[in-house]
Amino acid sequence: MTAVTQRAEFSGHSGARLAARLDIPDGAVRAWALFAHCFTCSKDSLAARRISAELARAGIAVMRFDFTGLGSSEGDFASTNFSSNVEDLVAAAEWLAEHRGAPEILIGHSLGGAAVLAAASALPGVKAVATIGAPADVSHVLHNFGHQAEAIERHGEAEVSLAGRPFTIRRQFIEDARSTDLAARIAELRVPLLILHAPLDEAVGIDNAAQIFAAARHPKSFVSLDGADHLLTSPADAAFAAGLIGAWATRYLAPDEAQDAKPVEDVRVAETGQGRFQVVVQAGIHRFMADEPEAVGGSDTGPSPYDLMAAALGACTAMTLRMYAGAKKLELGLISVEVRHARIHMADCLECTEEQRAGTGKIDRFERIISVDGGTDPELARKLVEIAGKCPVHRTLEARSTIVTRVQ
Repeated sequence: MTAVTQRAEFSGHSGARLAARLDIPDGAVRAWALFAHCFTCSKDSLAARRISAELARAGIAVMRFDFTGLGSSEGDFASTNFSSNVEDLVAAAEWLAEHRGAPEILIGHSLGGAAVLAAASALPGVKAVATIGAPADVSHVLHNFGHQAEAIERHGEAEVSLAGRPFTIRRQFIEDARSTDLAARIAELRVPLLILHAPLDEAVGIDNAAQIFAAARHPKSFVSLDGADHLLTSPADAAFAAGLIGAWATRYLAPDEAQDAKPVEDVRVAETGQGRFQVVVQAGIHRFMADEPEAVGGSDTGPSPYDLMAAALGACTAMTLRMYAGAKKLELGLISVEVRHARIHMADCLECTEEQRAGTGKIDRFERIISVDGGTDPELARKLVEIAGKCPVHRTLEARSTIVTRVQ
């Protein structure tokens, strides 16, 4: 489903106004998640944006924000440290709980992963925690300072270049990082933990994932982001990580709500904004992608509209035949239905009526092939063809329908 992004602000640990974005599903919200970005990154990093968007399409709303002194947030970065980041995270969770809904999922990238591990025990509403490329020891971040670390400790502060940008780092940042016992915080976790890490991560080695896994209690899971880099710069890697988090968290969330309580067969389709044709289809509690093949400009991330139409006919046929077999107490093996769709010239339609063949233009032709495990005798096969013709979708496709359209 399409994510509607809204801006928000809240007060951080020092009272500074922190900037946030809320990625909200255009429909029922299954749960809220809180995303903590990587060290000196921002809420608008590629990983943060892509993962939040993917989760929103799955019905999980996400709040992502800039830590104090970073991105669009106010405050002095030089006065911050890991502990203040954790306090900012708790403040974000409290604001979210008051204005939207308490976060049930915490997601942290890199040092943000360490922050969610440290903050989780202070947030009683959290049901699951996921980390991406997180360090097992907060002091791991200090290697980013190189030879300047000695200057920081000697003079009290120094300017450090991180990702090509200058940042003032003070001695208190180093002292706070060294004094934080993250392993003890991880051991205190009483919620499920998902650890995502790339084996070839050059910024935070894969051994950190092993240490976090060893320190955590069950239930805990580790998934390798094979081929990904630390920042998840590949859209495919970010989408894969988001899909894993969404699927994994489902086990710990309340059941999804049907999109509409009215007694109608209501389906909602919305553009995702990703790719030329990609849409999210929501039917009751079920959500999935629809798209077009790459050959016609799509991304091929889901079945095409005509694929879905053929699937509707095939599914309806199998269900109708099963109902018939049950009513007649027939010992009928498992049914499979293959449906092929094509647009052919009316004159070439051998199965059409004389009136149809006399027409001009093209007609949609659906070829339906029914298979039954164990086979059938000729008489039963003829009966199954007859019953298949009574499938409601079959009748809808053969009959004339009325489509009422309005723009609101």
